[in-house]
Amino acid sequence: MQFILTDIEGTTTDINFVHQVLFPFSSEKLRAFVKANASDPVVAQALAQTSQTLLEENLPAENLEDLIEGLLAWIKSDRKHPALKQLQGLIWREGYESGGFKGHVYPDVVPALERWKQKGYGLGIYSSGSVAAQKLLFGFSDYGDLNGFFTHNFDTAVGHKREVASYQNIATQLGIPTSEILFLSDIEEELDAAKVAGMQCLQLLRPGTIPSMRHPGVRSFAEIE
Repeated sequence: MQFILTDIEGTTTDINFVHQVLFPFSSEKLRAFVKANASDPVVAQALAQTSQTLLEENLPAENLEDLIEGLLAWIKSDRKHPALKQLQGLIWREGYESGGFKGHVYPDVVPALERWKQKGYGLGIYSSGSVAAQKLLFGFSDYGDLNGFFTHNFDTAVGHKREVASYQNIATQLGIPTSEILFLSDIEEELDAAKVAGMQCLQLLRPGTIPSMRHPGVRSFAEIE
């Protein structure tokens, strides 16, 4: 094994942090943020993607208010849309930098990262949240800036997390055979896809996780050797 690839939500981080802190914050701030920054090129591109999807789904997309309402609905449904993830990352930056919250990381994670890095393993993140949002969570974590542990960050630009091709794309970008990569996640369907791609897989059995019948599981990073 050469590389350890880990999910975030429900794996390194309590799922409640995402759903009870990050999502409500983006819901509360999204309307004002979009109106204040609609002319910013990055925001404008995200809004164009939002408009395209809403039109394809026969939903209102005639004005900025329609786009905002569509985005708010996507937050409620936890939709993994790249435009929403882009905007959420920008909004969350304000929360992290103002000290409004810190990125939650389970206490067993950091010692494992230190141990694995000392042993020479490459370390990376694969999450449906944007790369920018990933780096914010680990950069402003409960344990300080942890981004230095990770050489690679992947989001849905490589594909969705339940698709086999996504894991093949990651291996290609790393230049490592899939058989030399260990993938950690709490979601059985993600592990299924990674396994079909040829990766080694472990399920993290955090509180509330539904245990898989198809993959071995551990209750913390401390149990992974």
